[in-house]
This record gives sequence, structure tokens and C-alpha cells, in this order.
Amino acid sequence: MCHVIVTCRSMLWTLLSIVVAFAELIAFMSADWLIGKAKPSSSEEVDNRTRGSQEPYHPTLGIYGRCTKISHMQLSRRDTLCGPYAENFSEIASGFWQATAIFLAVGIMILCAVAFVSVFTMCVQSVMKKSIFNVCGLLQGIAGLFLLLGLILYPAGWGCQKAISYCGHYASAYKLGDCSLGWAFYTAIGGTILTFICAVFSAQAEIATSSDKVQEEIEEGKNLICLL
Repeated sequence: MCHVIVTCRSMLWTLLSIVVAFAELIAFMSADWLIGKAKPSSSEEVDNRTRGSQEPYHPTLGIYGRCTKISHMQLSRRDTLCGPYAENFSEIASGFWQATAIFLAVGIMILCAVAFVSVFTMCVQSVMKKSIFNVCGLLQGIAGLFLLLGLILYPAGWGCQKAISYCGHYASAYKLGDCSLGWAFYTAIGGTILTFICAVFSAQAEIATSSDKVQEEIEEGKNLICLL
């Protein structure tokens, strides 16, 4: 018989597992890893400043995507254009970024799988006498290692020609030049830290769902068990 077991620790672990998977996925897909040096306004916009001041803009560069602004001379405005600069994997700007993409993709796939499974841990806590919480925690630890490797390799690619075109000639491996780090990079770091926290916290979720109080309620014949 299926017993639905909900505890604060197991629910918190489930929510964190889902959040960290989405955070890493969004960061990976974003182009806001590097914020490029300011680009001056075009001459057409300078001539039209009577309609409003045009401030320099900062293009952004991701692992495989980028965001820039295109000018509409007739409308005297800029529209942001975002999309992949690489049509295939081999066109990613740096070999280090290719490795980063592989490590992050593997880590994110593991996290997404764990997030999916975590939803069902309210009903199923073990498979073949193995705790799902412990197995998922182990997988999260492995995913965290993949993410960490990817983030360590990413700055090594700052010396590629694509990064130099955004960050200036002073950019090189582990040196930003005229660029600054965008929110996607910090989100990826935060998600990696949270991944290791989830891996450790999975043990607490296992303890909470197999406690004596839970066993007592199961013996009483309850199918829905909610404990603080």
C-alpha cells in the first residue's frame, strides 16, 4: 500500500532540488555570463539626441549565446537581439567553453532527473531496499562535481577571440579585461553550492521519513502522514 509521507525536511529537500535544477538550467541558457565593455551610440543616434539621450549599451556573452542591440535608423531606437552565436557545438568560441558546456549539461541533466524523482518521494521512499533519498543525494553530489568542473574551466576561455572582442585586448585566461561577470555566472555558482547542500540534506530527508513517529502512524493504518 502506498503511504504518502510528508515532513518539513523532505518537502524542503524536494523544493530545493527543483529550484536548483531550474536555476542551473536558466543560467546555462542565458547569455548574461559576461557583460561586455560599453559600446558607444552610433552617429545616427547622436544626431537624434533631441528626442532623448542615448546611453552606451553593454553587450552580453554567454557560453554559446550573446545579446546585442541593433539600431533602427528610421525609428531612432535600439532593440535587443539575443540568440546563439554558435550554430553547432564545434562553433563554441573556446575549447574550454566546450568542456564547460559538456560538464554543465551533464550536471543539469542529473539535477533535472533528481528533481523529477523527488516529487514522487512522498509516495515511494525506497526501491529494491535502497533509499531514494540517499541515491538522489549521491547523484546530486556527482552533479555538483560536474558543475564545479565546468565553472572552473569557464574562465580559462576568456582569452578566446570572441571574449576579446567583447572584453578588450587585456582579456585573457582568468582575466576579465574590460568585462564584468553577469548574473548567470553568479546564479550558476549559487546553484552549485546549493546542489552540494541538497546532497547533504537528503540524509536528513531520509531520517525524517523513516523516523519512529512515521512508523507509528503507518502501524495505525494511516495512508496520509504529515509531520513537522
